[in-house]
Amino acid sequence: MRLKRGRLAFLVVALAGALLWVLLVWEPQPPREHAALGLARPPAGGDFVLQSWRGPERLAELRGKVVLIYFGYTWCPDVCPTNLAVISKALEALPAEALERVQVLFVSVDPERDSTARLREYAGYFHPRILGLTGSPEEIGRVAGQYGAAYRRAEPDQTLGYLVDHSAFTYLVAPDGRLVETLEHATPPPRILEAIHRWLPAGPAAEVK
Repeated sequence: MRLKRGRLAFLVVALAGALLWVLLVWEPQPPREHAALGLARPPAGGDFVLQSWRGPERLAELRGKVVLIYFGYTWCPDVCPTNLAVISKALEALPAEALERVQVLFVSVDPERDSTARLREYAGYFHPRILGLTGSPEEIGRVAGQYGAAYRRAEPDQTLGYLVDHSAFTYLVAPDGRLVETLEHATPPPRILEAIHRWLPAGPAAEVK
């Protein structure tokens, strides 16, 4: 129990620090090219099935919703917490009715360590509308290829065991299932909201406070 509380405290501190950095310090920078990892393909999008703590999750079953897809992993020291923090900030600004029509999918590129239970706990610290997904290495590779996401296992790290280098874009899927936008790493919450509202059926607008 003490270990679990310690992990929770670490994640809370990481989330607070990442959000503060984004709001006060971060400025947009050109994204790392997918080709730098040698695993990129032009993003085409498309349906897929992966596993969450609830069981199989099918993108096709989310028709009618705006879906944000982000590839990362729970052991990521900085990039993933930052991106999930700004996404959660945007979600918090949405009216309840609009929030019901938005879903965020956090696809793990580290299926060896990221179980569905761990993904549920990790994603839940950021926002309840963020759902962690995993699968076999082959399934993850196939979905990443569909969306142009790149990743590779890096050299061992003394603290975390090993790191995974990965691209950090957020892919926006329209209610009809089409991949329509790619957002850069740590896109500010107001811009994420603008993108959501471009594709969300008409409803009350939101504003980040």
